[in-house]
Amino acid sequence: MPIVDHSHVPEVPWRPGYRKWDVTLKEHGVSTSLSLNTAEPGTGAPLHTHVIDELIMIMDGTLEVRVEGETHTVGKGHTLVIPPGVEHGFKVVGGKTAELIVVFPNMDPYSPENTTYLEGSRPGSANS
Repeated sequence: MPIVDHSHVPEVPWRPGYRKWDVTLKEHGVSTSLSLNTAEPGTGAPLHTHVIDELIMIMDGTLEVRVEGETHTVGKGHTLVIPPGVEHGFKVVGGKTAELIVVFPNMDPYSPENTTYLEGSRPGSANS
């Protein structure tokens, strides 16, 4: 059973102003992806869908979340529970960097098989 020291997890190149660290790795022998994320004001994720569940725990900051055509302002102490197939995206609003914990039941949640971008591009691409 691995015990993970968060100060030693790898940072994954993501989007400008949006940083991501993978806590769970394939070599841990698990099938659930857990990451720590920070997102500066104005950054976030463009509209997209997954074929798997996604959970986003807001530990600090405020998000403007688009879900199935509706916009919600959601802050610290809330979790976004996103079932498969639900169109969603978000951006950080206000002057504070958001701190997020993101969980997927898959170790490669952003693969083309698991995620379809309806706006913008995949993380790490030239047009992120």
